[in-house]
Amino acid sequence: MYRRAYVLLVGTATVMGTLAVVAALVLDKRLADPEGFLGPSWLRLPMLLTGAFLLDMLPRIIWTARMDPRRWPGIVRERVRTHWTRERLTLVVMGLVCFYITYVSYRNLKSYLPFVMGDVKYDRELHLVDQALFLGHQPANVLHDLLGTNIAAHFLSAIYLWFLPLVPLALTAWLIWSRNISFGYWFATSQCLAWTLGTASYYALPTLGPGFEYPSSFFDLADTPTAALMDTLAYQRQGVILGGVEGAVQSVAGFASLHSGITLLVALMVQYTIRSRVAHWVFWANFALTIVATLYFGWHYVADDIAGILIALISFYLGGIASGQKFERHGLASHPTTTTSAVPVDSA
Repeated sequence: MYRRAYVLLVGTATVMGTLAVVAALVLDKRLADPEGFLGPSWLRLPMLLTGAFLLDMLPRIIWTARMDPRRWPGIVRERVRTHWTRERLTLVVMGLVCFYITYVSYRNLKSYLPFVMGDVKYDRELHLVDQALFLGHQPANVLHDLLGTNIAAHFLSAIYLWFLPLVPLALTAWLIWSRNISFGYWFATSQCLAWTLGTASYYALPTLGPGFEYPSSFFDLADTPTAALMDTLAYQRQGVILGGVEGAVQSVAGFASLHSGITLLVALMVQYTIRSRVAHWVFWANFALTIVATLYFGWHYVADDIAGILIALISFYLGGIASGQKFERHGLASHPTTTTSAVPVDSA
């Protein structure tokens, strides 16, 4: 039923994993498992899965059993029988494993960028494009004058850093709680495609981003966690390139903006698979504010955000086709053509 999604998921992870291994061998580097939200990926993914399982079970136990321990085993067995089916477990395991391989490969291939491309950079060209678009001004400076450099900086910093937990939490949520199995495959496949296309874009047009290439434009910003993160990545990049630090990765690459791409991908998935209008507004607002944050702090040029949007749209569509979605010609809606026995769908 999900053969195309299987092939695309496994194929994407295999290609990314192979490229990362080959690059590591050619460059005589060690593959690293970069730490992030909740620690390294090998620990983060099981923790998310265990936490989601408990979050799925505990409210049912508390509400349905009325705190009567004798009823707990029956409630757990019933939920496992009706929700944690073989189809669901296959989706969860395949989605997490393929995403893990793709994401870790992405981080390593991104880290190898300066060793493969050398000093090739296109920051000046994209900088000039930004000036042309903003009539001789830099987008960041325009936003600083418009929004200020204190309260807005702290607010946009929170928006920008929310991306870090959003990626694993959103993936886990769709894998475990999507009302239709095909929606879980849709999101997992689209995510893997987006990170893969993002990796390709780094090599197609290497840049650092205005905050790293033209830091003087950002000296007046208030001290925020985002500014601290940028400083940390700059020092880490130098340590990896010049100091030969093993086990670490350099994470600086501008084109394209996967912050913009992934937040758009999440907003599209919410729009197409969740019925809550409040959720629609929240995640579309998150996408729009993330774009502002990428320019405000100097993580990206305008072209980076546009490229990230294109990556999201391509990944979303291909993931939808692979998972059996039938898109309507007009409007933000789709009809799944694959299903489980518990979620029938129209044949149209």
